[in-house]
Amino acid sequence: PGYRWYGLLWASGLLLGYWLLLRFSRFEGFPQQVVDRLAVYSAIGVIVGARLGHCLFYDPGYYLANPGEILMVWKGGLASHGGALGVLVAVWLAARKSQVPMLWLLDRIVIPIGLIATMIRLGNLMNSEIYGHVTQLPWGFIFVRDGQTLPRHPTQLYEAACYLVMFVGMLLAYWRSGWVRSRRGLLFSMLLIWAFGTRFFLEYLKEVQSGFEAGWVLDMGQILSIPFFLLGVGMLWWSLRQPGWPERVWEGRGRKKGNGKKNS
Repeated sequence: PGYRWYGLLWASGLLLGYWLLLRFSRFEGFPQQVVDRLAVYSAIGVIVGARLGHCLFYDPGYYLANPGEILMVWKGGLASHGGALGVLVAVWLAARKSQVPMLWLLDRIVIPIGLIATMIRLGNLMNSEIYGHVTQLPWGFIFVRDGQTLPRHPTQLYEAACYLVMFVGMLLAYWRSGWVRSRRGLLFSMLLIWAFGTRFFLEYLKEVQSGFEAGWVLDMGQILSIPFFLLGVGMLWWSLRQPGWPERVWEGRGRKKGNGKKNS
């Protein structure tokens, strides 16, 4: 069933993301406990944020009248913009706990986020969710599971492809360029601009997700993408004018001096 593939792709994305962060830890030499904390906080943050985002952004009336159903994640309903906010809160908490700069952590975690976003959109495809308008293009999909009889834009695949390109681009930039790694907020700004710019334009191909959006000039996904995109543009402008991170910015942080360990 589609929901099993969706869950499997979600879980696989989180595990691969954790593995990538471990590789970054070995590559740069920062403590693994920073990775462990960041991974746990972010996994919780993205799920809680995505669920609350769906409930509050797309169907607030129903969930405010039935608050108990907010916890019923297995019934479906996750919003990527809420997930993004949840990750921001999680990274802020992890940065405080690990005593490393939040932006430095964001510049590392956005790379696996690109891969996770790719896998989530493939999960949406398996679930026959968030598909596009009817099309006569030869690669249109007929989403029989959702009762459709005409081919439609596979917008899930369009987004997945865009996020995959973003992931590969950021990963190569991180591995190959010390200058990119040293810039404060550069990779974070790249994700905001690429991911939410992509989301804004692909929304024009999608069917309306909630009835209350009918007739709107911009749908909810586009409205929520605008501030993230603008934040990315501002962050890019700021990043290119800042000095780089000092060498080993984590040195002596997130662990006790002397034994290199800290209980948390």
